[in-house]
This record gives sequence, C-alpha cells and structure tokens, in this order.
Amino acid sequence: MTLAELLKDSAYTLNQFKPAQIAALETSITVKDSDTKSTPYVTCLVRGKPIKLTPEEVVRQLYLMVLRDDFGYSVSRMAVEYEVSFGREKKRADICIFDKDKTTAPYILVELKKPKLKDGKEQLKSYCCASGAPMGVWTNGEQLSQYHRKDPNYFEDIPRIPSAHEKLSDVLAERWTIDDLIRLDKLVTEKKSLRDKILEMEDEVLANAGVDVFEELFKLIFTKLYDELEGGRDRKRHLQFKNYGDTETDLKAKIQELFDKAREKWEGVFTEGARIELTPSHLAICIASLEGVKLFNSNLEVVDEAFEYLINKSSKGEKGQYFTPRYVIDLCVKMLNPQEQETLIDTAAGSCGFPVHAIFHVWEQIMNAEGLNRGHLFTTDKKPARCEDYVRDKVFAIDFDERAVRVGRTLNLIAGDGQTNVLHLNTLDYERWDEKTDDEAWQDVYSEGWKRLRKLRRDKSHNRDFNFDILMANPPFAGDIKESRILAKYDLARSVSLEKISKVDPKDANIVNAQDRAPTFPEALTASHEVIYQVNDGTYRKVKIKPQNTVGRDILFIERNLNFLKPGGRMAVVLPQGRFNNASDKNLREYLAEHCRILAVVGLHGNVFKPHTGTKTSLLFVQKWNDDPRVGALCPHKEDYPIFFATMREPSKDNSGDKIYRAGSDGSQLLDRHGHLIVQHDLFNHDGLTEDGIAEAFIEFAKKEELSFFR
Repeated sequence: MTLAELLKDSAYTLNQFKPAQIAALETSITVKDSDTKSTPYVTCLVRGKPIKLTPEEVVRQLYLMVLRDDFGYSVSRMAVEYEVSFGREKKRADICIFDKDKTTAPYILVELKKPKLKDGKEQLKSYCCASGAPMGVWTNGEQLSQYHRKDPNYFEDIPRIPSAHEKLSDVLAERWTIDDLIRLDKLVTEKKSLRDKILEMEDEVLANAGVDVFEELFKLIFTKLYDELEGGRDRKRHLQFKNYGDTETDLKAKIQELFDKAREKWEGVFTEGARIELTPSHLAICIASLEGVKLFNSNLEVVDEAFEYLINKSSKGEKGQYFTPRYVIDLCVKMLNPQEQETLIDTAAGSCGFPVHAIFHVWEQIMNAEGLNRGHLFTTDKKPARCEDYVRDKVFAIDFDERAVRVGRTLNLIAGDGQTNVLHLNTLDYERWDEKTDDEAWQDVYSEGWKRLRKLRRDKSHNRDFNFDILMANPPFAGDIKESRILAKYDLARSVSLEKISKVDPKDANIVNAQDRAPTFPEALTASHEVIYQVNDGTYRKVKIKPQNTVGRDILFIERNLNFLKPGGRMAVVLPQGRFNNASDKNLREYLAEHCRILAVVGLHGNVFKPHTGTKTSLLFVQKWNDDPRVGALCPHKEDYPIFFATMREPSKDNSGDKIYRAGSDGSQLLDRHGHLIVQHDLFNHDGLTEDGIAEAFIEFAKKEELSFFR
C-alpha cells in the first residue's frame, strides 16, 4: 500500500517531504486484514508501538522524521498527542518538542488536525498560548507555516524553526542574500501565494491598524522589490528588507530609508514626502510575513497577483474592470506576436499585464538573437540596451484609475529599468486630455511618456487617432456612458433607421435599390442625405441617424481602440460574449467587419474572471484593413475569408475563483522551469511541459492564411 493511495481523498499531501522519507515510511507499513477491509499500521517513531495509519498520521510520522533527521531533535524530546489544558477542557496537540533545559516545558508545538491554514493556525495559536510554547508549526504536507509567539496576541512568521543545536535568535539573525531568498522562498517551500500572505496580515494586524491598507502594502511591496533588485544585481549584498533582531523602532527607520531609496529610483509612483504610516509594532509584523517571500521571478506574476487582489478590493471592481488572468494575457501575446520594431498600447491597462507580458515576449526574441539565456530572476537581470530601448520607445499604457496606474508604472519601471510610458488618462474622453497634460503636477510624473505618445498621433494637433501597430486591452464591461459630450464623438453612439418618405419620383437618380440588401450600419452612417432606398415592400426610405442617450462602455472602447491603430494594425480585446450574439449588437459587428478583418474569436471559460464576476467572455482578434502597397499591404481587403474560432474547455479556476493547478504523472503539482505552479488550461503549451493548445492552433492557421505577423 502506498502513501499516495492513503491520502487520495484527503486534504493532506506529501509535497513537503523528501522521497527517501516517504519511501522509508511506506516500507514500514504492515496491513491487518479483516473480513471487510484491510487496515494499514505503522510503528510510531515516538510511541514505539503500532498505530493505525490515517492521512493525518501519515503527515505526522513524516514530520517526526523531518524533526529527527533534518533538525536533529532526539525522539526523547518529543511527544505526540500532547495534552493542553483550557480550564477544565483538555485538547491534544499533534506533536510537542520539549525545551532542552526545562524538559517538561513545551518548546515547539506542531498542529496537523486542521488541513486548512486558517483553521489550523487558529488552533495552533490557542495551543501555544495555553501551553506557553514559544514556537508553533502548522503543516498539511503541502503548505508549511512556522511562527514565533512574541506575546499572547501576536505570532510572527519565522523562516524556519531552529535546529536542536540552535537558538531562535540564531535563526532570526541569519544574514540573507538574494540566493538565500531563492532557496528559502516561502511561496515555494510553504506552497502559498503572496495573496495568502496578505490575507494573513489583514487578519493579524492591518484590519485594525487604522491605515489605508492598499497604500501601506503597496509601499512595502514597492520597497521589497527595490531590495530584491539591488540584491539580484549584487549577489553578495545582504538584503535589507528583513529583521535581523532589530528593535521595532530601528527596523522602521531601516525600512523607511530603504523605501526612500526605492522612491528616488522609481519616480512618479509615490510623492516626494511619502512616509510609511504603520506603527513600528505593526510594521514588524508585516516585515516578518513578507521578508521570506521572493517577489521577483521570471514574469512578475507573484507581485502582480497581489496587486490584483489589492486593487480589486479597493476600487477596480466598482468600475466593472477586472484584471485579466496572466495565462489569458499570454495567449493574446502569443497570438498577436509583437515584434521589437512595433509599437504597442493597452488602453485600459490596470496593472499593465498586457504590456509587461508583451515586453517579456519581445525580450526573449532579443536575448535569443544575442545568444543570451533567460535567467530565474529574469526581471532583475541587466539586459541588452535593445531591451530597454523597446520598453522606453515602443510600449505604452493608459488607465483612468490612479491607483492602477501607479501599480502599472511600478511593474513597467521595474521591467524597463526606470523607464515607463504608463499614463493616467481617460481613454474615452480624449477631448479633455489637455486638462491633464497642461497640469503641472501631472507633467511632473508623466511628461516623458506623454512626449513619446504625442509622436505617435496621426494628426499632431489632435488626440483621437494614433499609429500603433498592436493594441491589447480588457476594457471595463460594467456601466454605460451617458455624457452627451463624450457620446457625440463616437459613431457607435448613434442608431440608424430607414424612415419612410412619400412623393418620390421613380426616376430620381438618387434612388438605390435595397430590396436584396439593406445598407449596413457603416454604409448608413456615411450615406448622403440625398440617397433614397427602395426596400422590399416597394416603399422609399431615407436614413435617419439618431444619437443614443446611453452606450455600453465596452462598445465605445471598440471604436476608440480602432482609432489607436494604424492601417494594418492588430488588436486583441476582451468582450462580453453577448456582443457576438445579441441582435441588439448587430451594428457593432457590422462596424467591425467594415473596418477590419476578424482574425479569431476565442470563447473563455465562465470561471476565468471569478470570483470577481461570472460574466461569460470571449477574446476578439482583429486586424485593420490596409491595401497600401507602400507599407506592404499588411491586411488587404477581402469580402470572404476564414475566421479562427476556438473555445476554452479547461476551467482554469474552480467555481470559487481559486486557480486549479496541473498535476504531474506522479500526482504531485506540476512546476515550470522556475518552480512556479502551472494553471490547468488549454490555451497554450507551457514551457513544453503541457500539450499544445489554442495558441499553437491559431499560429498554424495564421501561417496558412499568410497573416502579416506570421509570414
């Protein structure tokens, strides 16, 4: 009988343990058969007698091996089912390690009974408080959390428990380099996400700290990114975002100084006099939670996921704008295939997932061309000048949410080594941009990016039309635009109808026979007021154009986005699926067909944007018509052409919105080349570790159709 079979339907796993430990426990299993079933037993390392092997007992016996073999604790210092008194009530801790000198005093308690972190942590805390144990460990075999009880109400994260020959102070005083952080990264060793750590901090301290949670966590993440960047570029440098036994006051002074350096390097995210507002004690708690987490990785996904959570919580969801999962972004990037010489923009940028992942896509092309490898800390590595030039000159982003812009600027500043073109502007209300761009405070932050964006305008005196090669965006779905001043600038904010007229001379030269096909929406918009249409019933009609009072925000974004593209430019955009089916959206579909070639429609699974919304969505890929031989006829006009259709079948998230991860052939979670979990989707082949998906099928289609960006 294998341990994997025993744990099959439980919430416990074996990922925390070494293969040799698992094999040793498996070989010691004995099975007792009865008339109805077979029951596995094993001799307990501590009790020295056979005990029934339940899923919880499997994890306990393996962790006893860890304590004995990896940390050097003798079995004589351990007890299992240690009795903890709560007044008259008695409960039992799964494992207790006793103090070396006070042999009856609990030193470390280990809790396994509750396989979910929040439940297990609460139980562990209560046991430590009741017994006086200064340290506690919770594990379910998958995740691992280790705490130091500083006082009855506060448990501080520690990177590891001390070995039998160490003191806790030895562990806390260990100086870390970036390589130590890579080796001990809690997100890998404890199988957690940064979002999990933020939720823990909220529970512990932030909810009652009397501060703006978003601002203070943003400052800490911003500071830690700077610390890791400096450590990545000087591998011998000791990290500063860590408590090496500092007093709380000294720690706050050290972190404030580090924040000031980060703010000076990456300008335009925080104001000049910005300070960390957390009290020294609250800050110490947060540092303890974050210091063992590595934010930098090969694609910034760790920090991006945390920012997504914070912004959705503070503002984004109210405006109907939800961040696009990074695997969906990667699909769009693979299908549109940005190149080094091409300009790119996201007009509803959020935290800039589309621009950042496009940057990575182009950087890989550049580094491959120069014979360089993409390292584990890809985003901290010093890269060729071509990489920085691309970020500075070719990549742009706009968003109307100031907090999202600051997050997006941070990620782009990191990626671009201090250069960014992420601007705080309202994409739809372009006629009022001058109010922003003339403002001195706005110019202090955004002037360099604005100068570069202006150069891409088609009309140098107007902000409507641009010459971008690529646009990728997930515009807000919710909410209608009602301001007539804005609506008046958009074709899609009008409705057209054919109004019956009388007294028509049948010989009038302006009569058009529309009995076979009524004019499309774009044709009606541009028709002369003199044109008379004769329809099926023989009557005569003229086009009547009427302004609409309210228009969906995402519909206006379609037209606005097309204005950003040059002829032959291409776009990927997330839309509610109804836009492709609803009879009321016929005008939108006709408008798209008139202005561009529909390249592809990819239906996303209904769980993709959960837990924020259950709206069913699709990705639309188009390329603007272009017959100009001077630019190579990037997309010559065709009346009839094939369109690529695909539907995502793997949900990627469960109904609660939690990501589902792929399992390897042995049942353990599949990791990519950098140790990151791989989401279960069918959108593309992940690092050659999964099967080909929708992206690879589209690339094959694009080559067959000789689309310009895959020729």
